[in-house]
Amino acid sequence: MPIPPSSLPNDPSIDLAAGLRFGAVDVAACSRLGAGPRLRAENQDNVVLVDVNGDAVFLREAQAWRQHLDGWRSGHARIAVLDGMGGHGHGREAAEAVAAGLLALPPCDSTAELTRRLDALHAELQRHFADAAGPRPGTTLTLLELPAAGVPLLYHVGDSRLYEITRARVAPLTVDHVPATAFAMKGLLGQAEWWQQVHGEHRPQVAQAFILGNAFSDTMQLDDPLFELSAEILPPWLSALADRRAVQLRPGSAYLLASDGLWSCSDPAGWVSRWPQLLAGQAGVVSSAAAMLARLLDAYDAHPAAFFYPDNVSAVLLRVPLTSGLDETALPGA
Repeated sequence: MPIPPSSLPNDPSIDLAAGLRFGAVDVAACSRLGAGPRLRAENQDNVVLVDVNGDAVFLREAQAWRQHLDGWRSGHARIAVLDGMGGHGHGREAAEAVAAGLLALPPCDSTAELTRRLDALHAELQRHFADAAGPRPGTTLTLLELPAAGVPLLYHVGDSRLYEITRARVAPLTVDHVPATAFAMKGLLGQAEWWQQVHGEHRPQVAQAFILGNAFSDTMQLDDPLFELSAEILPPWLSALADRRAVQLRPGSAYLLASDGLWSCSDPAGWVSRWPQLLAGQAGVVSSAAAMLARLLDAYDAHPAAFFYPDNVSAVLLRVPLTSGLDETALPGA
């Protein structure tokens, strides 16, 4: 049974990735109650990090734990962010159950294998929570599988997000599973309206979550299976952001996996647009993923209390160094 080691602080807002190795990718991570005086009663988010040696960090009862995964394939890594649905009850427990399932999941080398295994875990945990009191629980899951040789694989459910950040821009690489997306898929919302509702406003309502099921098949009731938003069924202006696909991590860019507490505020578009400047730091100097994430969280904390809505915040930042021997001290443009 794993125990919290002395090298891991009990405060999961401190860099959870410290001491882990992800090959050429620099990684930092945190999970916290939120900001301001109106903090959530408990942290219902979770973070799962499995490094290239099979050393894993995750949350249990909102505390950081470390475990070595025997038999883990050397060179393979896994990163995931989960946001348990507190409004449905058992949100923390749902996120912890999925985190435990991710630790038991063997390394996957293809989108098809990753999809098959995670869809099976979804169905298994639905059965596990079948007798839980109250509504069926759920959690978001935004996961990157990092094979030793091969392109990273994305699996996404819910409204947590994966962002690509350069010095010039910030761009979401996932589509939120929310009612606005369901309307867009039916042709009832155009690109500008969808963008405003999803990225310009605070609307904490999901149309799909891991364990919970989906309301894409029938907007009047939940359906048990997960509903994959593929390129074929998304509007043309979202088709490049399918839920389950290979994702190229470009040298010199940063990638942020985060729960929606990081942008649940009165001006989400304005706040997110500041990230490239924040991550680049003074004069564009980049020191490490940990320093970049710290700058982002410092700016988060510096906002007035009323700016952010009370919510948990979990984030994993990946910095992909340049590989050509060029100067790596500045976060480059697209």
